[in-house]
Amino acid sequence: MGMNSKGKKFADINVTPMVDVMLVLLVIFMITAPLMLNGIKLKLPKTKEVNRLNISHSLVVLSITKNEEYYLGKTLVKNENITKLIKSKINVISDVLYLRADFSLKYGKVAKIMSSLKNAGIKNIALVTEISKK
Repeated sequence: MGMNSKGKKFADINVTPMVDVMLVLLVIFMITAPLMLNGIKLKLPKTKEVNRLNISHSLVVLSITKNEEYYLGKTLVKNENITKLIKSKINVISDVLYLRADFSLKYGKVAKIMSSLKNAGIKNIALVTEISKK
C-alpha cells in the first residue's frame, strides 16, 4: 500500500515483479523448446550450412537410429505403421517430412525408406544434417 502527496492511502498492484518473472520464463522456454526433439541421439552427416532448421513440435520429423529404430517425433514406431502415421501428421501439421538418419546407416537403407515414403504419397522429404565445423 502506498501514499499519495495528500497523505491518503491507495492500493495498486505492482506488476513489475510479475512482468520480470514472465519474461524470464519466456526466455527459458525459448531456449529449451528447440532442444526438446533432439533427445534421440543420432550421428548425422555433416554438410555446409544451407538452411538453418530449428526442430520443433510443429514439424513432422522421422528419426532413424543406427539400430534401425524409427521415431516419429519422440515416439518409437514400428516400420509397418510409419507411412500411415506420417501421412496423417503431414496432412494436419506440415507438408514436409524432415528425415534424420544416423550417419552409420547404409545409404541403400535410407534410399529404400525414402522410396517407400514417396510411393506412399509423401512428396516433400527434407534430409536433416549437421553443420560441419570447418
